[in-house]
Amino acid sequence: MSALVVIENPEECPLAFSGIEPVAARIYLTDAAYSSRKGEKIFNICQSFRYQSIGYYVSLLAEARGHKPVPNITTIQDMKSVGIIRLASDELDDQIRKQLPAPESVKNGGKVSINIYFGRTPEKMAEGIASKLFKFFPTPFLRADFSFSGRWQLQNVSPLTVKEIPAGEREFVQGTASEFFAGRRFFIPKRQVTRYDIAILQDPGEQFPPSDQRALKRFIKAADSLDIGTELITRDDSRRLSEFDGLFIRETTNVDHHTYRIARKAVAEGLVVIDDPVSILRCSNKVYLAELLARHKINTPKTLILHSKNIEAVIEELSLPCILKQPDSSFSQGVIQVKDRDRLMREAKKMLKKSELLIAQEYMPTEFDWRIGILDRRPLFACKYYMAKAHWQIYGRDKKGRVVEGRADTLPVSKAPKRVVNTALKAANLIGDGLYGVDLKQVDGRVVVIEINDNPNIDSGVEDEVLEEDLYFRIIDVFVKRIEAVKTGAKTI
Repeated sequence: MSALVVIENPEECPLAFSGIEPVAARIYLTDAAYSSRKGEKIFNICQSFRYQSIGYYVSLLAEARGHKPVPNITTIQDMKSVGIIRLASDELDDQIRKQLPAPESVKNGGKVSINIYFGRTPEKMAEGIASKLFKFFPTPFLRADFSFSGRWQLQNVSPLTVKEIPAGEREFVQGTASEFFAGRRFFIPKRQVTRYDIAILQDPGEQFPPSDQRALKRFIKAADSLDIGTELITRDDSRRLSEFDGLFIRETTNVDHHTYRIARKAVAEGLVVIDDPVSILRCSNKVYLAELLARHKINTPKTLILHSKNIEAVIEELSLPCILKQPDSSFSQGVIQVKDRDRLMREAKKMLKKSELLIAQEYMPTEFDWRIGILDRRPLFACKYYMAKAHWQIYGRDKKGRVVEGRADTLPVSKAPKRVVNTALKAANLIGDGLYGVDLKQVDGRVVVIEINDNPNIDSGVEDEVLEEDLYFRIIDVFVKRIEAVKTGAKTI
């Protein structure tokens, strides 16, 4: 496996990496030569990993390309999570007490910071802490902040930029990096579960929840029939996750959102989770999906990844009208149709203020979209979602600004076109083995994937129209089998 060091401006990097030439982040993101490489290990040392920043996209698209980014997107999100940081602090409590100095000997009172470079630190006293923290948060350069309040505790973990590395530590960093590039490995520790219940995360005030109240009651009934305890919880119950064996998220998910943080915390606590945080990460960003589907040669509408330098290319490559999509758009929000050049330029520039990259796709008008529900790598349901009246999307607004939606028809999976079902399965399998809703179109004999949703609707009277109670039973049964596999130490397929 070869390696690349990716940074915004390699010519400004004060470090020299033995045997590895730094690559500019924008070149890595946009040059087709890098997207076609296989088995690359990507060391991402960009200045910012902020959501939808260029550093964020380096790690996100690296994963879509089958590369191995350090840090990966899961780690980037973990460093923002108070819950994960507290978990790490608890796990390292013994070493923290033994290896950090007495608070009265610290110059700035009850605070200590440690710089960590590929799991090592110039601070000899804290080498054990540095190694363990790197296993929790595998990132090339880290800063760990500790505070003393009765005992030392980890307060914050953040990426350390190249420019923040003290000049006196650069030689140490270069030597450590060379050693790491030679083949050291890392892992993220997992914890074991102890109880046997499923928490269903929901937001009673959500306008468009993925499951209505009647559907939630049917999930509870299905769980009861399998002797599984269930409890409806909200974000305020996140501290109680350790009470459960499984977490079923029935609230609209997003990466920069408490649903992701709760999912990630649940995994760290050892729970079986649907939607799992990796699926949320992958499905929540349409740039990632575009790269992933293209790499695996799955048909999509003609797609162009937009950045500030190639907006004009839309007119030539896709023609107008076309569709612009914010990477984390959902429920038709952040998705617009542009019919002329002026609006294209205006809307694209507005969206690019929020994200370094966007999606532009050819406009493919259809009467309805297919939605194939997938669970555990098997088709679960098939629906036709029709466009809202006088609108090109499933969701629209009437003259009073009220949300309207098209009707939906559910039919047996066996009655849906085989090409549609098989394409949906192939696409969903690239994400994982969770619960997904794959949206597709049929146009002139083509079947194309529009997107993959990690949090598909399961509503009473719609998606359950064919299977009825059995739909809920099948979903809970997957939880049961996975929880039992965890308890017995068996591997799930």
